[in-house]
Amino acid sequence: MAEMLKKDTLEENTSRSTVVEAVGLTKEFRDFWNRPKAKAVNDIDFTVQEGEIVGLLGPNGSGKSTTVKMLLGLLYPTAGQLSVFGKSPRDVDTKKLIGYLPEESYLYKYLTAYETLDFFGSLFGLSAAEREKRTSQLLEMVGLEHAKDRPVGEFSKGMIRRIGLAQAMINDPSFLILDEPTSGLDPLGCREVKDLILMLKKRGKTVIVTSHLLSDIEDVCDRVVILYGGRIRAQGTLNELLTIQSTNTITTPNLPPAAMEKLLAVLRSNLKEEEFKIEHPRMSLEEFFLDVVNKAQSESVETYGARAGGQIADYLSSGQKDVPEVSGKELLDTLAGKVKEEVTEKKEPEAEAVKPVIDSSRLHSLEVDSLKSDSQEKKEQTPDTPKRDLSEANKRLSSLLSGKTEENKQDAEE
Repeated sequence: MAEMLKKDTLEENTSRSTVVEAVGLTKEFRDFWNRPKAKAVNDIDFTVQEGEIVGLLGPNGSGKSTTVKMLLGLLYPTAGQLSVFGKSPRDVDTKKLIGYLPEESYLYKYLTAYETLDFFGSLFGLSAAEREKRTSQLLEMVGLEHAKDRPVGEFSKGMIRRIGLAQAMINDPSFLILDEPTSGLDPLGCREVKDLILMLKKRGKTVIVTSHLLSDIEDVCDRVVILYGGRIRAQGTLNELLTIQSTNTITTPNLPPAAMEKLLAVLRSNLKEEEFKIEHPRMSLEEFFLDVVNKAQSESVETYGARAGGQIADYLSSGQKDVPEVSGKELLDTLAGKVKEEVTEKKEPEAEAVKPVIDSSRLHSLEVDSLKSDSQEKKEQTPDTPKRDLSEANKRLSSLLSGKTEENKQDAEE
């Protein structure tokens, strides 16, 4: 039976394309004088097939983060070969197919959840309509649609992890690298993230998960690679690594006392002096916790934190992308054009402001009206003041102004 399972697994792996291939992968860090300081990754070989979920495990300092950074093209291997989709991890077209959730999500705390996803979508050259559609679907999927207008700086760590997971999928990646995806999440959020990873697998996505929570890895991963001291100490499917062939487990409904006595007699006669035990199975604490929460949700108990996520976003598929690709040069040209338009719009009103048109006749009438209004205000403010005859003064002022206007006209003609 075991040989048949291995044969089926081998045939399935050979029928799928290879997403990641590492041969003799080595990364050595050196000090200022170029002396060997630490060999974080030491001659490892592994592959990841399309549609597979692989767990990358190991204690702190075992080489997990260094391997992930080389997969992302952030570090260059010292020796060996590493390819992602058959190309170098540093290839720009390869990076478009990768989604990454870092261990710590560094987001702009003054942007809202909606603005955060819209910003990351613009980095991939998505249109405004496509960004709006994907952002709405992702917020519903991670259970933060009700908090889309709140600044990210107000979020709890668990809510930030949800936003980080959404931004890792904004570009509809074919290959996802999730570093501690359930860190900071409550048990309900952990269950949702694990269900999401399994749904991504059904849609043909390839996922590498690193986590110190081994129960999470056991729930979602097809294979695991265990590192220690920069070397691979064990790798294989969970069935191969975890099955204990020397013992058996039998689970039956609750038996009546008579049937139980017969069963015990059969076991004693066959096992002789070997020990065995019979006990009632029990659910895990996670299963019990989720059962309590589901009952509270069914009773419509209100909460202001993260809520249960919705269905997986429709656009997350393994088919061809229907969004037109935008090259880096086109994206830069578009941004430069927008900046130029903004600068031009800002300069135009300033230019108009420094070009006043002076009409001398209108200036004359405005000054006379101003004098009249001033005199009228003085009259209203001091009703007891005796009236004065200002007609002579107005005539002299008018003649002076008319004389200045004629001089201005002559100067303009000259």
